[in-house]
Amino acid sequence: MFPLRKYIVGTWRVFPYVVRQEAVRRAVMAVFFFLLITFIASVNLVPRTYDLKAGQVSPITIKAPRSISYENSAATQKARADAEAGVPRQYDFNSQVEGQVVADLDRAVAALAAVQNSGASTAVRAAQLQAALPFTVPQYVLSGLVNQNPSEVQRLQQGLDDLVRQAMEAPGGVADDKLDQARQSLMGGLSSLYLDHSYESLAGMLLTYYLKPNEIYDAARTEAAQEAAARAVTPVMASVKENEKIVGEGEIVTSSEVDALEALGLSHPGTAAAGVAGTALLVALLTGVLLFYLYQQDRPLFRHSSHLCLLGIVVVLVLAVGKVILAFNTSQQSFGALVGYAVPVAAAGMLVTVLLDSRVAVLVTAVLAVLVAVMADYNLRLGIVAFVSGLTGVFGVSRLSQRGDLVRAGIYVAGASTLAVGAVGLTSNLPLTLLAPAALVLGAVNGVVSSVLTNGALPFLESTFAITSPVRLLELANPNHVLLRRLLTEAPGTYHHSIIMGNMAEAAASAVGGDGPLVRAGAYFHDIGKVKRPYFFIENQISGENPHDKISPNLSTLILTSHVRDGVEMAREQKVPRSVVDIIEQHHGTSLITYFYHKALENGRTETLTEEEFRYEGPRPKTREAAIVMLADVVEAAVRSLTNTTP
Repeated sequence: MFPLRKYIVGTWRVFPYVVRQEAVRRAVMAVFFFLLITFIASVNLVPRTYDLKAGQVSPITIKAPRSISYENSAATQKARADAEAGVPRQYDFNSQVEGQVVADLDRAVAALAAVQNSGASTAVRAAQLQAALPFTVPQYVLSGLVNQNPSEVQRLQQGLDDLVRQAMEAPGGVADDKLDQARQSLMGGLSSLYLDHSYESLAGMLLTYYLKPNEIYDAARTEAAQEAAARAVTPVMASVKENEKIVGEGEIVTSSEVDALEALGLSHPGTAAAGVAGTALLVALLTGVLLFYLYQQDRPLFRHSSHLCLLGIVVVLVLAVGKVILAFNTSQQSFGALVGYAVPVAAAGMLVTVLLDSRVAVLVTAVLAVLVAVMADYNLRLGIVAFVSGLTGVFGVSRLSQRGDLVRAGIYVAGASTLAVGAVGLTSNLPLTLLAPAALVLGAVNGVVSSVLTNGALPFLESTFAITSPVRLLELANPNHVLLRRLLTEAPGTYHHSIIMGNMAEAAASAVGGDGPLVRAGAYFHDIGKVKRPYFFIENQISGENPHDKISPNLSTLILTSHVRDGVEMAREQKVPRSVVDIIEQHHGTSLITYFYHKALENGRTETLTEEEFRYEGPRPKTREAAIVMLADVVEAAVRSLTNTTP
């Protein structure tokens, strides 16, 4: 036991040293992500055993693996349809219509009475009556009316009013969709008035013209009532016991049996051991190709274990989202394949391009396209669409200049995905009525999801892996940043100096192949510490009074050098990226503040005076970008000090 214990203790002591080795960390991460990617690619979210539809002949006998109650969708749908059919039509009652119709009838009858009593000739009275009525009356009816006994007019009026009131006050009233039926019913009631033929003819015309519905059909209320009735229907439930036969071999599959299979989770493909082994070998091959490429073409990234971890997280994130999308692959295979076209492989390409390198992003896109095709039962068409959309995402953000470029890249991805889905769909003989809308919708979904994933994951990945992306630099260069707002309001001269210097520095960085956005952000923030004591810096001394004239050179030097320390502290408090903080810290290097050094010499401290007392603490610039900012700072200050500049 003692030798074994000694061996274990010795191994445990060596373990921290081994873990700290970069090569060991890379190997551990490679194995971890290999296992995780293999698991995602080979194991389905919902296992499926059978692919049966209602009306098919079952090739095997299927028994329930466990007892379960489930909804019989066909029976439930029928019950809901019956409930909807039993809902009466809904109407809105208008109480004013009855009075309007009666008033219209009374005016027409009054016009008839006035004509009959006018004493004019028959022809004149017939013309007067026709002019008083809004509809055309046959001449023989007019002649008969004007020559009738005026005493009958009162009975005509009373009879019409009574008939209209009875119809409108009856249950259901006069409905707008049953207006013709109401008119026919009133016509039949005219015979009970025992009127002369001409009066009866006029009464029919009056009812036809003036009768209006007082019950208006309300489609929205009717539909709402039908929906409420359908919702009130209790789902029709069915059940199967464990080991109970669901469907036998050679039997016709019913919709209820399909419901049982879906409730038991038996309608999605399972995982076979051979398939897992094949997927593992393929994942190992793809991982090896990716790592070999990084070793050969991008050695710094290969040696940076945190960046390798970032690649693994991006791949796993997109595969996980793709797995969820592909889980919608129901028993309708064509539908599942179309849904798979929305897998946002472009998000991985966009993230890797923005955070690391566009060349690596192209290879990651190719690897993901293969893995997505594997997850979709080796669907080559889906892999092609994934690769095309991924490449489009890479190209869309390869020259990122503003945050809106991420949205624009999403639009590019949507367009490319739509075209790719349409192209591969035509090769699979899908009906155009399905392909056209599917290509448009799924292409748009792909673009939107890719853009949203990129925007959402970018801040988290930047902060976690300490990477300053172009998007983050663009946000820093926004004048609304809290530090830049303070600089503008509290030290406007320094702010103007920083803006001019940023333009100079970015142009210089672009000319020598440096990081232009980083240089611009560094220039904007390099003097942020001056807001603590703005008037001790000449660019902010508007009144012309210089406070350094009243203090010693040593104190002036301390104040000037402190703006670097203050700037670093303020930047860290606002979580400014490390690369920008480094520029703030290094932009003066260990340069000598010559003016106050010589002023101190003039004051007579020649024996005890050292240059180190009048130097910035440093360090000196360690990157090309920090050196460019340092030079731009000196040049801009020198130019600003000139009084007679050459055009």
